[in-house]
Amino acid sequence: MKNRIAESELIINASGAVYHLNVRPEELASTVITVGDPDRVKAVSKYLDKIEVKKQHREFITHTGYIGKKRISIVSTGIGTDNIDIVLNELDALANIDLNSRLLKAKPNSLQIIRLGTSGSMREDLPVNTVLASAHAIGLDTLMQFYPLKQSKAALAVQEHLQKTFQLPSYVAEGSAALLEAFKPIAQIGTTVTCPGFYAPQGRALRYKLKHPNLLSELAKMSYRKVPVTNFEMETSGIYALGGLLGHQCMSVSLLVANRVSKVFSTDADKQIKKMIENSLAIIEKI
Repeated sequence: MKNRIAESELIINASGAVYHLNVRPEELASTVITVGDPDRVKAVSKYLDKIEVKKQHREFITHTGYIGKKRISIVSTGIGTDNIDIVLNELDALANIDLNSRLLKAKPNSLQIIRLGTSGSMREDLPVNTVLASAHAIGLDTLMQFYPLKQSKAALAVQEHLQKTFQLPSYVAEGSAALLEAFKPIAQIGTTVTCPGFYAPQGRALRYKLKHPNLLSELAKMSYRKVPVTNFEMETSGIYALGGLLGHQCMSVSLLVANRVSKVFSTDADKQIKKMIENSLAIIEKI
């Protein structure tokens, strides 16, 4: 059959669920909250008035239910854009592929995908416990080398600068302007750098010398479309770039738990994460 997606390309298990997430189409809401830590799924879903679905496969946990009249799915991604590749593709498959016929649906569906996570500040004037919404993301990972991502002149200038300064490949992606506007009452706005690791890729030196010892300070001097580079984490660029290619509305909201300039880590991170979740859910219920 023409344009039928083969069994080897999209794996569907015996229950009719996509393989990694172990979720069926009817079990996914059109608004999806992603969290890196699997334990954070229940930290979010405990605020739901009703939970319909609880699924788990490997590090991927999904809870779907309602807060008020708003249906929401909370999905754990694990760490890194390699996992984002799995999660975003399977979320999109649930929304836009008929899993019985293996054909694309006639009318594309656009999901709201909102990451609630933690991050590290690279600016002294952004202290720990600040909530930050990412207008843009600069990816230092390699995920988008495998997808046809078009880059603006401004993004190409960022690529050229990072290649010249650090010999690092990069790409730039933007979040949803509408979702960014919705989160402005509770968050600072910044440009996020997504790294392919937690230690040396984020400028942390333990028992070795860094290949790029000035990475943090040089990135902190940068901006994109007049929005300063503010923080490090490990998923946002993949969500924005791949989500954008697939036609979804994406936003990343982070609690800054560490300040890399002042060398401070939050002393009450759990309390502040709880507050971020509560404030974010109040916004998500209304959008």
